[in-house]
Amino acid sequence: MPGQMGLSRRQFLRLAALATGGMWLPRGGSPTRLPEWPQVERLGRVTVGRVDRKLRPAPDSPTVDVLYQDAIVPWLREVVGERLDYNRFNQRWVETDGGYIYGADLQPVTARLNEPVTDLGGQEGFWVEVTVPYVDLILANPPARAFWLKVAPHPRLYYSQVIWVDRVRVDDDGVVWYRINERYGNPGDIFWAEARAFRMIQPQELEPINPEAEDKLVRVNVTDQTLCCLEGGREVYFCRVSTGYRLKGKWETPIGKHPIWRKLVSLHMSGGTTGGGWDLPGVGWTSLFVGSGVAIHSTFWHNDFGTPRSHGCVNARPQDAHWIFRWVEPPVEYEPGDRTIGWPGGTQVEVIEL
Repeated sequence: MPGQMGLSRRQFLRLAALATGGMWLPRGGSPTRLPEWPQVERLGRVTVGRVDRKLRPAPDSPTVDVLYQDAIVPWLREVVGERLDYNRFNQRWVETDGGYIYGADLQPVTARLNEPVTDLGGQEGFWVEVTVPYVDLILANPPARAFWLKVAPHPRLYYSQVIWVDRVRVDDDGVVWYRINERYGNPGDIFWAEARAFRMIQPQELEPINPEAEDKLVRVNVTDQTLCCLEGGREVYFCRVSTGYRLKGKWETPIGKHPIWRKLVSLHMSGGTTGGGWDLPGVGWTSLFVGSGVAIHSTFWHNDFGTPRSHGCVNARPQDAHWIFRWVEPPVEYEPGDRTIGWPGGTQVEVIEL
């Protein structure tokens, strides 16, 4: 499997036992260390079980080879090709070093390593963002509690996920490790991961954008799958999103005006039913606007913006979700990174259908 570097069950259990028994980290040579990715400016990560890499950007083009989930390829450029049968909207394909991959199934990523922080500096912790295609996790307190850990072949965090670090350690080989402990929505799982995979988010990255502006409004168009931010009726930001898809009356993004009632730097999201549920850690830049849990948030599990793909939420690219999070009112402090807004709420989100 190209791009894979996973743990066997035996290795995973051994490392988990070390993590809970005082010898909290693996020694040098552990398969949890970050792999070497192609040294190019932009990479793509396969987000689905398998993809066919094509000779041309078309579904009926000859298949060059097959890639599987988490395979990493150089992202050369994005081109317009032919739609797949099941997707009426997306015509984007990505040219790689070995052919074309349908763009909806390839997350744009980088492989940027970071200088680790070696202590908390007297703080309870800090927010971080993943800056590599993926980073393997060691469960520090087995057994696993979250559903995603029980079904994931490799416990990992992915590029652009946002998470809380509450402890730092350096192993015998001088490798720095962060302890990952989700602050909100965490079912109780704690992990260790190599620190170079994360960049520290600075407090200024939460500073509000245009806080003095009046009559702010977020407008989500479920027909066109777009979102725009308005100040006094003037558009100041625009992006493509993925809203809820209609399945027997389920998963629709609620039409109408809704005030933002809670904002979180990161949230563990889970819900639904067996066979139709979801369980996602580290969902960054979450702005909740419906009491049932509907939110505008960052998305790392697909690249199909412009097509309905969610269970009612508004999926946005990480950079779009971050901008929106900072722009909508009210602001959120770095610590604790969570704010619930009393009635009448924050900025209005207007969901329309044309």
